[in-house]
Amino acid sequence: MTQLAPKVHSTRFAELAQTAKNRIREITVQELKEKLASNQPFYLIDVREESEFSKGYIANALHLSKGIIERDIEKHISNPAAEIVLYCSGGYRSALAADNLQKMGYINVASVVGGLTAWLNEGNSLN
Repeated sequence: MTQLAPKVHSTRFAELAQTAKNRIREITVQELKEKLASNQPFYLIDVREESEFSKGYIANALHLSKGIIERDIEKHISNPAAEIVLYCSGGYRSALAADNLQKMGYINVASVVGGLTAWLNEGNSLN
């Protein structure tokens, strides 16, 4: 299997994401797989753009792109204590979105380390 290389981001964007990562909880792909296998209730949200999502996503993921998640999250998840796991391509946008959801009062939010790239590099498939 070909490994996907992480994207190289601009310095300021990477610094912004790292600051958010210092304030949020991150989980590994293995932890996500265990959550999915255990059938415990949680929301899995793909924050990538529609054009990315349409090419494939993790099974059962809800699509709320980073551009709209803050506006629309309450339409989908009204309980601020609900468990929410976010992912994007590499874990940067999802970290930023997780940070904002926490600022909005959601208390059980996590971002997947390495995002979809890590998911695929560990041999997992997409819908």
